[in-house]
Amino acid sequence: MSELKINNIYKGDSLEILKTFPSKCVDLIFADPPYNMQLKNDLYRPNNTKVDGVNDEWDKFSSFKEYDNFCKSWLKECKRVLKDTGSIWVIGSYHNIYRVGNIMLNLGYWILNDVTWYKTNPMPNFLGTRFTNATETLLWCSKGENYKKYTFNHKLMKKYNGGKQMPSVWNIGLCIGSERIKGKDGKKAHSTQKPEELLKRVILSTTNKDDIVLDPFFGTGTTGAVAKKLGRNFIGIEQEQKYIDISKKRIDSINYLLPEASWIEEEKEHQIKVPFIDLIKDKFILAGDILYTRKRYNKKAKVLDNGNLLYENNITGSIHKIGSLVQQTVSCNGWKFWYVIKNNKSILLDDLRMQYLKTHCNK
Repeated sequence: MSELKINNIYKGDSLEILKTFPSKCVDLIFADPPYNMQLKNDLYRPNNTKVDGVNDEWDKFSSFKEYDNFCKSWLKECKRVLKDTGSIWVIGSYHNIYRVGNIMLNLGYWILNDVTWYKTNPMPNFLGTRFTNATETLLWCSKGENYKKYTFNHKLMKKYNGGKQMPSVWNIGLCIGSERIKGKDGKKAHSTQKPEELLKRVILSTTNKDDIVLDPFFGTGTTGAVAKKLGRNFIGIEQEQKYIDISKKRIDSINYLLPEASWIEEEKEHQIKVPFIDLIKDKFILAGDILYTRKRYNKKAKVLDNGNLLYENNITGSIHKIGSLVQQTVSCNGWKFWYVIKNNKSILLDDLRMQYLKTHCNK
C-alpha cells in the first residue's frame, strides 16, 4: 500500500488488509475478534421466545486449531504494524480469551493488565445450569517485555475516576437503548456491539490527541466513533459492507468533541529535594509547631528541632514515616499529607516547600 489512509474503513479480510500496512504505523490497536462461541443449538427463554445470540457465520470455526491459527496470524500482523511506543487491547469471553492470551504470550506480547468488564445488566442464564455470565476480559499488552515507553495516562484516568486510581474492574452496562444500533426490522444491527464507555476508557487511557487507533474487526464502528469524539484518528477494517455503511453513517454524523478530548496527561513532577529540617532552620516552620492531617484521619504531630515529628507522645520519625504510620500504608509523601496552621489558615507543607524554593531561587 502506497499510503496509509487514516479516518478510513478498509473493506476486506482483516489479515490480508493488515499485510498491506507499513510496519510501526499505528499507536493503539483495539481488537474485538470473533469469540468462537461454539454454539450448537438455539437458546430459548422460559417463555419459549428465542434468544438473539451470536450465530453469525464470521464467528464459526471448524476446530480450535483453525481458530488458533486465525488468531496467531492476525495478532502477528498487529504486532508488526504497532509502533514500539504503542499497545494493544484484545477483548474476549471465557470461550476464547485464554487461548488468545496464550497465543499473545507466545508471540512475545507483554501483558500489562487484564481488565474485567463487569456487565451491570448481563443476560441471565436461562437454563439455570450455570452462573450468569456477567464479565468479559480485556488483555492490555505492549509489544514485549522490553517495550517500556507505551502510553498510559495514569493521572488523566485518575481524574476521570473522580480522583481515585482507576481499577482494573470496569462496571459498564451492555450496549442497550438509544446507543444500540438497529436495522430497519427493529433488531440489533450487530450481535456484539460494545458500549462506547468501554472504548472511551481504552482510548482515553492509552492514547494522546491525534494518535492513530486501529480496529481490525470494526463492526458498527464504535472504536471509530469514540476516537473521533476524543480527537483521535482511526483506521477500521471490516469485510461486510452492511457494517461499513452503518459505521460511516454513524461516524459522519458526529460533529462534536467530548470534554475529555482536551485533557492532557500531566507531566511527572521534577521536584528539587529539600530536607524538612531546612524549612525549620529558615523559620518557614518552627520546632514545636503542630502539624495536622485532613479530617479523614484527624491526627496531629509535633515538629521537633531535628526535623522529625513526635506522634502520640512516644513515636518519632520523618514526615514521610509518620504519614505512612497514620495511613497504615507502605509509603507516604509527607509534603502532601501534613498541614500547618498559619494566620488561621491551613497550609500544606508542600506549599511551604514551594515558598522556600522560590525564596532561595531568587537569592
